[in-house]
Amino acid sequence: MLHLRYFVAVAEELNFSQAARKLHMAASPLSQRIKDLERELNQPLFDRTTHHVELTPAGAALLPMARDVLERVNSIPWRLREAVRPQRATLLIGMPSGVHPDLRARVRELEGACRETYELKRWPGRSTGLAEAVRDGRLALALARLPVADPALGVIEVMRERLGAAVPADRFEGRESVTLDELTQFPYVATAPEAMPAYFDEIDARLNSAGLKKRIRINSSDYAGTSELVSGGIAFSMTMLSPDSPMHLYRLDNVTVLPVDDFQAELATGLLFREDRAGPGGDLEELVTAARRIFADELFA
Repeated sequence: MLHLRYFVAVAEELNFSQAARKLHMAASPLSQRIKDLERELNQPLFDRTTHHVELTPAGAALLPMARDVLERVNSIPWRLREAVRPQRATLLIGMPSGVHPDLRARVRELEGACRETYELKRWPGRSTGLAEAVRDGRLALALARLPVADPALGVIEVMRERLGAAVPADRFEGRESVTLDELTQFPYVATAPEAMPAYFDEIDARLNSAGLKKRIRINSSDYAGTSELVSGGIAFSMTMLSPDSPMHLYRLDNVTVLPVDDFQAELATGLLFREDRAGPGGDLEELVTAARRIFADELFA
């Protein structure tokens, strides 16, 4: 199983260093495990050069088989729980930080709709970890910031939230919006990457392309740390524009959030589930059917 996991990681990344980081191991032992697998199968799986890695025909043929085997292994925990679970099971739904109250209202509606069969409990976390927990079967569902690219997961886009610039209020008193040119006087600051949705990497790149190249990088995963820099007039950041967003709870004195006239950005949130658990005969078919109905209309804020 480990050799197949290593193979799939390299096949998806087509880069041994990136695959090793994904697997939390060094590139050298990963390369050796792939060679061990190639010897065991008596087939070359990758064409390697100093500039690129490509699947051989044997590697391309093995990839769907390996994924299928791993999916079956990953499904063992929830299939076993399904076999022995009591009539009313307790299931977990993942909730990232800053979930909009309108989405929370729909989660409560889902809890009520399925209470005869399931007791749905909420579980906090960051989007990447929540997606992994759904894939592993530890969570039944999760709300997560998009994009999430995992072929094992189904995604229902449930909300889009406009983003604005968090800026020092005293520098923009009486203003209803700002422009990118006005923001060039400040460095852009974001919290530690592991605390931010992946979409903020795209925001960072777009701001850089638009000429906003100054950056402040902080290691703290505390959103209040970013707000502290903005409040002090040192930097600006990007956050949810809607005043109803819980992210505004982190806003300190002298911080205001304004739309950017010449820069449009939206953060999408999706409801995640395992496709094999949601289909006919899956243990979550009833729950996901109810979720599709309740989250059918995408929300905007």
